[in-house]
Amino acid sequence: MEKLFAVVVTYNRADLLQNLLESFSRLGTRPDRIVVVDNASSDHTPDVIARATASGAVPIQYERLSANAGGSGGFSRGVELALAAGAEWLWLMDDDVEVLPGAVEALDKFTPDYSCMIGRRYDAAGKPFFWQHHFVESLGVFLPVSGDVFGTSEVFRTNVGNFEGMLIKASLARTIGLPDPRFFITWDDLIYGWLAAQQTPVVYVNAFVIKKVRAQRQVDLGVRHLNDSSDLSRRYVMRNRGHVAQYLRAYGKFNRLGFGAGTALTYLKEVARLVLVERSIRGAGALWNGWRESRAILADRNWQPMPPVPGPAPHKEG
Repeated sequence: MEKLFAVVVTYNRADLLQNLLESFSRLGTRPDRIVVVDNASSDHTPDVIARATASGAVPIQYERLSANAGGSGGFSRGVELALAAGAEWLWLMDDDVEVLPGAVEALDKFTPDYSCMIGRRYDAAGKPFFWQHHFVESLGVFLPVSGDVFGTSEVFRTNVGNFEGMLIKASLARTIGLPDPRFFITWDDLIYGWLAAQQTPVVYVNAFVIKKVRAQRQVDLGVRHLNDSSDLSRRYVMRNRGHVAQYLRAYGKFNRLGFGAGTALTYLKEVARLVLVERSIRGAGALWNGWRESRAILADRNWQPMPPVPGPAPHKEG
């Protein structure tokens, strides 16, 4: 892969960010640049960046936003910066993971055939992290896929993304536009992968390339794992269904009755998360508030999807 840029978004996780940057430095084949977007952190993130930059292991481009734009806004800005700097491949990841030795080489073998992929990852305990989903357009929800998806192939075709290691070709990112900052948090990566899947096959590949460092409480339901959450996340899970519906509408795939059923399923899943993982129902109000906000977004007739990103101006001979 030529001109591989990692795009990292961070917010008040300086120590986790330091661990991620150190993991990049241990790679045999490293990204050509790491673009770090800081969502106005109030901790010692700038010191971590200064030390990593001084080490010279990987060139770092650092931008500190004036206000917290959420993960969605951070990735939108990070992709914009990487494209402007001439990236040909973008490796998108949160700050609470680390990259594993051989990761770039493992992904690179799939790049001749695919323009968008997600590698496998381990959880904080070193066990394979559960992630194999498919976006059901008629319901507007993503559902787990059971069984061994790599039983007969090294790739599993999906139609969602994940910003814990999603690799996307710059030309494809320009076509589908920047990650949508209006999501703020949640749904942004899933829909970004779905948008990519409208243009080209998106695949989950049988290569462990990432480890999740931040431990999460979870309940294993077999075909689905439920992780811990927060009131903010619960609110945006419901709120952002308005944006999901608008994207489906823009692509002529919105089914009002089906989407309503999907919203009910999403609500019930979040209630189950509260009961089984959080052992509380105190977050139910956040779900209700988010649903009310989603209605206003869905009713916005001026809503438009993110536009394509223009390519660089052609070079003119002097």
